[in-house]
Amino acid sequence: MANTYHQIYLQTIFAVKFRKASIQPNWKSELFGVIGNLINESGSKTLIVNGVEDHVHCFLGLKPAISVSDLMQSVKAKSSKWVNENGLCNHRFEWQSGYGCFSYSHSHIDRVFRYVRNQEEHHKKVSFLDEYKKLLESFGLDYDERYIFHEPK
Repeated sequence: MANTYHQIYLQTIFAVKFRKASIQPNWKSELFGVIGNLINESGSKTLIVNGVEDHVHCFLGLKPAISVSDLMQSVKAKSSKWVNENGLCNHRFEWQSGYGCFSYSHSHIDRVFRYVRNQEEHHKKVSFLDEYKKLLESFGLDYDERYIFHEPK
């Protein structure tokens, strides 16, 4: 659209179903590349995708013509399909329902980028559940424990 300007920076977080440690080191960077490409195909812009064996962080510039829920539905469905079609797990790979989404100003780009890039180091000190609850609380979001990502089974 002519004369339409936007700056919408979001971090989304989603977990493997039942938080199984399914994302393996030998294919995780390829999965994160697939997720980044899916974000870009929506017209949004991937800044970084990273995570650990049980969850993923996406930091992106959102195209305002697409809703976050439509983007996440597409990214999660198509990336899990990619994992399954390539036979990367010995079980059916699925993402847990839901996701977290947090917005940032332009002045936070470097800090959030570094945070997402350093997920492996970060999670040596902080559990995913503690990290996620801290994000929800720091953004002033009320949440129901019943709908927080489940502990691994």
